[in-house]
Amino acid sequence: MTARTKPAPAPKPYILGIHAYVPGKATASDGRALVKLSANENPLGTSAAALAALEAARGEAAGYPDPDANALRAALAEHHALDAERIVCGTGSDELLNLAAQGFAGAGDEVLFSRHSFAVYDIAARRCGASVVEVPDTDFTADVDAMLAAVTERTRVVFLANPNNPTGTWLAPAEVERLHAGLPSDVLLVVDEAYAEYCAPEVQRVGFDLAAAHDNVLVTRTFSKIHGLAAERVGWATGAPALIDVLNRIRGPFNVTVSGQKAALAALGDTDFVEHSRSHNSATRARFAEAMAALGNHGISTVPSEANFVLVRFEGEVKAEAALDALAEAGYAVRHLPGQGLGDALRITIGTSEDMAKVTATLRTLCGEAA
Repeated sequence: MTARTKPAPAPKPYILGIHAYVPGKATASDGRALVKLSANENPLGTSAAALAALEAARGEAAGYPDPDANALRAALAEHHALDAERIVCGTGSDELLNLAAQGFAGAGDEVLFSRHSFAVYDIAARRCGASVVEVPDTDFTADVDAMLAAVTERTRVVFLANPNNPTGTWLAPAEVERLHAGLPSDVLLVVDEAYAEYCAPEVQRVGFDLAAAHDNVLVTRTFSKIHGLAAERVGWATGAPALIDVLNRIRGPFNVTVSGQKAALAALGDTDFVEHSRSHNSATRARFAEAMAALGNHGISTVPSEANFVLVRFEGEVKAEAALDALAEAGYAVRHLPGQGLGDALRITIGTSEDMAKVTATLRTLCGEAA
């Protein structure tokens, strides 16, 4: 008896338009483990307090976590002078970015963001059937005037990474405020502040203040970067009660693990570790940028960064692909992003002082300079 041919399940066409997120590499093509300067992780690791909390949480593995992360939300509210009822926690800030698009955009709508922005924005828009509007940038920085000019009656969500990944550039508070002021009240502005803690403390509140004062601003943050908890996948967002209600309706019911909640709570309280991480990053990033500037006669330059990475451009005889291979041979994984229009550049996470000295020496040698 001949089996009948039946059609297979068909995915939605807009899902097939998604290019799956590709994480930063940790191994060379020959399988060698590399020092990972490709994922913007904290080179200083995790605070001792957070590690102790992780260990203590091992005994609670059989039970479900608090579905509302009440203790963590209360601590975040106290730490940042926010309202705990206006906070929602997520499986990294990635979950919350996706939920923001899902909750407020769909087929026939537009999701807008600047060119060279975080790759997840494109995925978040397409997975809910919305159209992607990528706005030209200026000098690798979001152009507020261009973004506002691109808004149409179909625009439902605007994503702004500040500082921006993968370029490291940053909009001053007045520019963020100007962007928001120019948007219609029914357009959601999502300010992605994954790297905000690397900025000076006095400029870190613009997103929080906008979210507290307006009904159409959502701010996301993460414990994956300066807090050194990338493995635990803990993010959070703050916004108007109606925005938080939507995200709570569609998020996973137990989306932040017991260990993640407890480790994040401990990490939040370890302000010395955060300050040490910020200071280390600022000083080491400045030295690395200065070293790259010294290779300017070889066509190498850097984009000014406020984050824990630097975008290094290769516009001379040394190409980005050659630098990528040389750094891998030296034992380092960095990020090449031709799919985001950055084929002539490498995004290099700021590692330890020793690692950055070796990265510098490798690039100097590649340029024919003394290491």
